[in-house]
Amino acid sequence: MGYEKKIKLDDSKFTYSLNPSAKRFSLRDNGFTETKAGNFQLVRPIEATPQSKDGFKLKITVNKEIDAFKMSITTANGLRTVNIFKDEKYKMNQDKFYFLMDGMIERNVFVKE
Repeated sequence: MGYEKKIKLDDSKFTYSLNPSAKRFSLRDNGFTETKAGNFQLVRPIEATPQSKDGFKLKITVNKEIDAFKMSITTANGLRTVNIFKDEKYKMNQDKFYFLMDGMIERNVFVKE
């Protein structure tokens, strides 16, 4: 999967894009770490309950130019992409995803459409 300007995860309600005012320091302030290649990566658990082992991971990678990104939700071990929006049994995981993204929108990292 390559870097894209806008991303809508399968079956999710919204499309996300990087805020034009996002900078290196704003990414770091929101938990992104810089990779050896100069990209910025964020990995956050999306668990229905804290410390549950059956959760998922939100992975976001922003390119070093900060104009495109990749986003996916994977299994807890990070090996397989999953769609948490297709089934109502993942409602708590969906709410946590939207909560994390809304926090980054408030801090001018992403824009929601």
